[in-house]
Formats: sequence, structure tokens, C-alpha cells
Amino acid sequence: MTREHAGARACIALGSNLGDPVRQVREAAHTLDALPASRRLAMSSLYVSAPLGGMAQPDYINAVAILRTHLPPLKLLRCLQEIETRQGRVRSGRRWEARTLDLDLLLYDDLRLRDTELTLPHPGLAQRNFVLYPLFEIAPDLDIPGVGALRELVSKSGMEGLRRMVHTHETQAS
Repeated sequence: MTREHAGARACIALGSNLGDPVRQVREAAHTLDALPASRRLAMSSLYVSAPLGGMAQPDYINAVAILRTHLPPLKLLRCLQEIETRQGRVRSGRRWEARTLDLDLLLYDDLRLRDTELTLPHPGLAQRNFVLYPLFEIAPDLDIPGVGALRELVSKSGMEGLRRMVHTHETQAS
């Protein structure tokens, strides 16, 4: 089956550290299921991670989902941004600030793209253990275009500041 008929495989990072982060990530995952011309293939466990950038803020809840989609990459990006907005995301333009929801398009098949709106693979993907470990959980044999084998990246990345939540389906935010 060709990509045109099967759709593209898109990997999406989900993260939240405001407004009941576990609920925010789970709600976003269910909303991904409702995207047009798309279906969720896999969803990682939830992970707790320390925030980037050294700003004082709560820890993040992170996960990664894989979709099969017929949406083109920029349309998919816009849909993800709409989900963020519906879940209370406010964009101030400051990097690494606390947020109700962050959805990042990490990969879109083997597409390499550098555009004013979208860069694929997502820049920084290879350095972020809160993306690498959840992605590895659901796609261990993945090759990241222009970067290399996910398995190799994970073997070089530590778990510092990251832990997998146990029994994520039963865990409620405290």
C-alpha cells in the first residue's frame, strides 16, 4: 500500500503542567482520535518530567502518540494548535513557560522539512528524554530522518528528571 492510500505516520508529543496535567494529556489524546482523516495507532504511558529552561514551575506530564493521517503536515499542525487553544493554551511567545497543553508534531513519515511554520523532524527531539523514552516505548525500531535510530538515541540518553508513571490508566492527578 502506498503512503497516498495508507496515510502518513505522524508522531505527536503531548505535554502539560497546568490545569490538571494528567487530565489535559488524556483529553488531548481523545481529541486526537476525533481528528478528520486520522486515527490513533498507539499511545505511550504517561511520564513525569522536570521542566526545561530553569524557570520555577510544576513538573510536566508527557506522552507520545502515533497517528495514521491523510492530513498534510501543515494542516495537521494547525489542528494540533486548535486543540491546544481549546484546552486553554495561551501563547505569550516565551520559551519553556508553563502551559495547559503542548502538542508538538515530531515526525511525519520520513519527511524532512524546514519551513517558517514547521520543522521536521522536530528540532531538539534527539536531546529530549521526555520525548525519546515515550516514543521508544511505542516505536522502538523507528529511524528518525537525518538523525538516526531511535534505539541508539535512547541508549545515549539518561532518565535524569524523568520517570514513567505506573498504572497510568488508573492514576489520577493529585
